[in-house]
Amino acid sequence: MKKTLVVLAGVALVATGFSYPSTPRFEFDTLAPLGGRTAIGSSIDSRGVVAGTSTTTGTAKHATVWRNGKARSLGTLGGPGSSSAVLWPSSGRVIAGITQTDKPDPNNESWSCGAFLPARPGYACVGFAYVDGKMRALPTLGGPHGFAAGANSRGLVAGWAEENIRDSSCVGTQVLRFRATVWDVRTMRARELRPLRGDSVSAATGVNDRGRVIGISGACDQAVGRGSAREPVVWDHGKPRALTDLGGIAWDTPMDLNERGDIAGFVNRSAADGASLKPLPVWWSASGRLHRLTLPSGYTFGQALGINERRHVVGVALSEDFSQCAAVLWRSDSKPIVLEDKSGRLQPCDANAINDRGQITGDATHVKSGATVGFLATPR
Repeated sequence: MKKTLVVLAGVALVATGFSYPSTPRFEFDTLAPLGGRTAIGSSIDSRGVVAGTSTTTGTAKHATVWRNGKARSLGTLGGPGSSSAVLWPSSGRVIAGITQTDKPDPNNESWSCGAFLPARPGYACVGFAYVDGKMRALPTLGGPHGFAAGANSRGLVAGWAEENIRDSSCVGTQVLRFRATVWDVRTMRARELRPLRGDSVSAATGVNDRGRVIGISGACDQAVGRGSAREPVVWDHGKPRALTDLGGIAWDTPMDLNERGDIAGFVNRSAADGASLKPLPVWWSASGRLHRLTLPSGYTFGQALGINERRHVVGVALSEDFSQCAAVLWRSDSKPIVLEDKSGRLQPCDANAINDRGQITGDATHVKSGATVGFLATPR
């Protein structure tokens, strides 16, 4: 049975320490691509170092770090033309992401990486941990593919990996079952986290320093959300517990969590939307209570993508037809603030991560060139 809850649209978020002024202003720095036309900031640490993804001079994408505005490629674990990416917030000394490899995939699956990286049929894509200046492949659970999402400061990485087990609930090119996985980069061992009772697959999207893991549970489906995100889940001490949602049956996805255990993410609007993506931005308190975040005027859908220790939440607002987007900050009063570059150089689209200093990273359209670039927004 699906769980529903009457949500509070104007609930107050508790903030301590750093606080935005009543009308916050930001200084925007552009995160330029490595050589192509696209860059996206996905993660920001306490020092303002950003990690994300950039296109190169060719069609490939590389996991990228921007330090003091300078871009550095983290490389890939595949041959020429292979791609990699950082897609989720990471904290501490470990940067986690995904990379294509030169290892063959006998099932020729598009896998979860297919939604984020250029197609490279016939080769496996796995999660990586970038530690001490080196990209290291994270082991799977027996199948060809893996996917690394968030990382904590203790060297744990959350994601999902394939088992060598066929699953009849898979669709499209997906063949094998996958499970939520936590890797310890010190030992490079993978620990499987089981789905909720009655589900066949699970995936983890984040882990905090206390060992709380967030993610999804459902059917194999296409391995990119939808039916595999039938339920939002939190694992405490390895045991899965369903989080409250709005009754939807797909696309319910926790995206980030802080050390106290508060979670930012999105859930589908209702069961009536079925498998269609109709997301609404939400956050869950550490106790599991669901709070819906108000969208800016003129926007129908949205996703909460990052949260810091002060329960400041960032994400994206989307128009009814998904053609328009706006980067959004939700602060202590829960009212949405659309991020604007007062210089007019950038039109921010997605706010993907926020640190405890209130700095935000994401992606924007460069007004003059039309290119998609990353941004670092620092409050002033």
